[in-house]
Amino acid sequence: MTTLVTCLSTGKGTWVPVLELAKNPLFEQVYLVCNPWTQQNFKTQQNNFHLILVDDEQPLPNLVETIQNALKGKILDTEVALNLFSGTGKEHMAILSALLKLGLGIRLVHVQDTQVQEI
Repeated sequence: MTTLVTCLSTGKGTWVPVLELAKNPLFEQVYLVCNPWTQQNFKTQQNNFHLILVDDEQPLPNLVETIQNALKGKILDTEVALNLFSGTGKEHMAILSALLKLGLGIRLVHVQDTQVQEI
């Protein structure tokens, strides 16, 4: 089993593919980086989903620190599956920076025809 880190944020039509990927049983833990609007409007019954709230109005280094602190000590593997289909470039940079600062390898993944694929 592996951990998925993904952004669940802005971008019309981006939530469906992200959530289809996140619900795949391949992922033991799913960390969804989201903004306040997403946190307010996203509801799930998935026990393995963990929201990481970032204030996208904050400077980039603050976002990195927030994500890094939220994930520190929670990922025991040496790598994570990463999906950046949803969200902004600023959020994507913060996620990438936080994961790399934690010393984690990254496998970029997406879902196609209900199958998880590495890209």
